[in-house]
Amino acid sequence: MKKRTWILVLLVLLGVVTFLDRINISVAGSAIMADLGITPDQWGWILSAFILSYGLMQIPMGALGDKRGHRVTLALIVLWWSAFTAFTGMAGGFVSLLVIRFMFGIGEAGSSPCSTGVISRWFPKDKVGRAQGFVWAASRMGGALTPFIVIPVIAGMGWRAAFYILGAVGVLWAAVWFLFYRNNPAQMRGISSQELEEAPAAKLYESSEARAAKLKIPWKSLLRARQFWLLLAMYFFYAFGSWFFFSWFPTFMELGRGFDKGQLTYAIAVPFVMSMIGNISGGYLTDRLTARYGLKTGRKALGSGALILSALFMFLAAFIPGKLQVFIFLSLCFGVVDLMLPSAWALCIDLGKKYAGAVSGAMNTAGNLGGFVCATVFGYLVNATGNYNLPLFLIAGMLIISAVLFLFIDPTKQILPDE
Repeated sequence: MKKRTWILVLLVLLGVVTFLDRINISVAGSAIMADLGITPDQWGWILSAFILSYGLMQIPMGALGDKRGHRVTLALIVLWWSAFTAFTGMAGGFVSLLVIRFMFGIGEAGSSPCSTGVISRWFPKDKVGRAQGFVWAASRMGGALTPFIVIPVIAGMGWRAAFYILGAVGVLWAAVWFLFYRNNPAQMRGISSQELEEAPAAKLYESSEARAAKLKIPWKSLLRARQFWLLLAMYFFYAFGSWFFFSWFPTFMELGRGFDKGQLTYAIAVPFVMSMIGNISGGYLTDRLTARYGLKTGRKALGSGALILSALFMFLAAFIPGKLQVFIFLSLCFGVVDLMLPSAWALCIDLGKKYAGAVSGAMNTAGNLGGFVCATVFGYLVNATGNYNLPLFLIAGMLIISAVLFLFIDPTKQILPDE
């Protein structure tokens, strides 16, 4: 088996761990609020604290991986957020939990941009979309597994134990990654000459010293590039929609459409499974379409088409009443919208090349800003109108804007020319 396949397996496991650690607090939310006496408005700030730090640190973490290499960077950031996952179980009230979740978000911010950086260095161009699809599908698998893992642990040992256990899992992953991964493919024990030739990272090394370690990110040039801003804007409006599923979705299904606790486990899990399928399918589709019709069609047609169709499903979920109907439409929405996700992250490699980690970090920062706005606006709209359906119409509109912006991005024109 090729070394890059084992690297992808580790990145897939990281995707699962990332979302297990991220979604567990939403699943354990009612137990934590009751135990610590936290009010709903305080709980909103606790959720937003993670989104804020997660968004702010995307660019620094992506740049750090590009500069210092992903072996040490990923190991350290996973250790960091695993520690704060465990610290969540030690929280004594609103203030401590707010600080812990903010610090937790700093570490998790490095997961996606650094994973993208690894893929850009180890996978040939015609396989990056597929690799991204598996990594993002794994994250959704983590979201789907969370209620089935966390709820029994809470029932048997209390909510704090769930955070201790998941924190330990992250520490184990970090140790395996550090022992196995190498920034320079030539230093990977047992790698074949064919795979070494195929690895883009091999061209980044001038001698035994990593050229990537000396890489300087040309932020001024990036900020002047139209393609860069189109990418950020597209992802902002996409994430405005997708973060609904990571923040308000369980509450919407329970309070907005009347799902009880027993139904809620599957009502949360199935859309995440659909998203997982969407990510895997999207990864294969973008690579196949790119190989057959070229980079523009392979990325843009799939990305924009998926966003438009997901907007339709979101609109129908808001417009048509009923529990079964909303479950079906939102499951389809989450699955279809994530068909575009591998294309979006592959764009970071198409446009960013050796700066893919920094570009993907910037894109994800814009996305998390969209998520922060979504989570906040959703709450204000519901509080002002008492209508849980109204925000879904707004989200559908945001997804359409994202689809239009996707069409203006040209993946054949990298943001900065090669030196």
